[in-house]
Amino acid sequence: MIKISNLHVPLTYDKQTLFRACANKLRIDEKAVREVQLIKKSIDARDREDVHFSLSVEAKIDGNENELVARRRSHEVTLAESYQYELPASKPLAQRPVIVGFGPAGMFAALILAQAGQNPIVIERGESVENRQKTVQNFWENRVLQTESNVQFGEGGAGTFSDGKLTTGTKDVRIRKVLEEFVKAGAPAEILYEAKPHLGTDKLPLIVSTIRKEIIRLGGEVRFNTKLVDFSVSNGKLAEVMVEEQGKNRESIPCDDLILAIGHSARDTFFLLDEKKMALQAKSFSVGARIEHPTAVIDRAQYGEFAGSPYLGAADYKLSCHLRDGRGVYTFCMCPGGYVTGAASEEGMVVTNGMSEFARDGANGNSALLVGVTPDDFGHSPLDGIAFQREIERKAFQLAGSDYSAPAQRVGDFLKRKTAGSFKNSAVVPTYQPGVVEADISRCLPNFVTEAMRLAIPYMARRLKGFDSGDALLIAPETRSSSPVRILRNEMMQSLSVEGIYPCGEGAGYAGGITSAAVDGIRCAEKILEKG
Repeated sequence: MIKISNLHVPLTYDKQTLFRACANKLRIDEKAVREVQLIKKSIDARDREDVHFSLSVEAKIDGNENELVARRRSHEVTLAESYQYELPASKPLAQRPVIVGFGPAGMFAALILAQAGQNPIVIERGESVENRQKTVQNFWENRVLQTESNVQFGEGGAGTFSDGKLTTGTKDVRIRKVLEEFVKAGAPAEILYEAKPHLGTDKLPLIVSTIRKEIIRLGGEVRFNTKLVDFSVSNGKLAEVMVEEQGKNRESIPCDDLILAIGHSARDTFFLLDEKKMALQAKSFSVGARIEHPTAVIDRAQYGEFAGSPYLGAADYKLSCHLRDGRGVYTFCMCPGGYVTGAASEEGMVVTNGMSEFARDGANGNSALLVGVTPDDFGHSPLDGIAFQREIERKAFQLAGSDYSAPAQRVGDFLKRKTAGSFKNSAVVPTYQPGVVEADISRCLPNFVTEAMRLAIPYMARRLKGFDSGDALLIAPETRSSSPVRILRNEMMQSLSVEGIYPCGEGAGYAGGITSAAVDGIRCAEKILEKG
């Protein structure tokens, strides 16, 4: 097979168009192209008057493929390389490995260990995804928060109630393994070739439950409503973990290998690790608000006259700027045709997040508008970032009426520093559940954060027309973009403090999204297997 990159085709392309484009790129007769397989598909909208697809494919042709590639002498025409994930060779471990957390990192760590025949035990403080969906819906509709099972905690992790983005900056080849496992579990096959693949919050529950069932089929065990409460160490090595199922007594599990895939919101677990003298470090992260626009405005800004094309779907965006003082402001986790949601995990606090269904057909699009913060802003002790987050979330809760509503403000009023306005007749109808209260969001966010946002919004509007629209809404606060703590680990991916503990994924400070967290989980599992 020959890999052909940078094929430009119209939005309405068909099989014949694709074969012709391959033949032209290879400079051969179209009849010599026997088979074409799509491996990457992206939208090229740099020219709003010529929006088209850019493709990479693998083609099978008549004739000698090696000679053809050599003759073309182009980086866009190369021999295709196949990829197949191989488990590290291993022997049965003395003790069953334990994984804390069943988000992407913990899930894929457990899957790899189960595929290797190591019968892992998964401890998840939240509920199974089936029960978790009901619990979260009850919070959104009735404002009843369950602190152990919510948008942050439970099967699938925080990503279950998100857009399900699978894009990542990492180039690790294990990404293919992650995508293939998702497809086996019911994800659309297009995630294998889309440049910006996503799963959608409506498809994720079935996918994660299918992976869980496969782990169990292979000999693994998944315990819901169960959390890590302690662990013991002997001669610098992990000896056992103590877990507690809700409403039951503590249980001790002998353990040599513990993967900590706790997620970025397991604050009580971070405090436990600090008490146990684990090597922790305060980490930079970001805070801000969700910004919400009509989908049609974003589509027109990105696609021009092609906006609304059924071949394109809802448009996304990614914006960033660096202010004169060096502080960064950027958009994150953009949810085309999506919703802003309540994502609190502690009583008396408000947190926002965004999600989209697979079709991305909602009336609005939203993203986090974030300002980078560092330990110089909130303190250098390992847990100072958590205190910083909590203060913002608590102020937001009080500002919006202390019932889990979120404070919201029109962008126009925010930029003009108006403390009172009205978005009742705004072009943007807020989607946030449980509900919003009009308020000055500057009263819950630090002054340096809101000032940075005010400087950044007009600048970003130069790149995305309408981003600074007065009718757009800011819904605060967004505080959980990443972990405020890093659990330090060595080159063997083990804690610097305790041999046998593997800090893993986003919560440990080593990933930033579903795919990178899943890859980190695989890598931690591999390190355990290499010991056997």
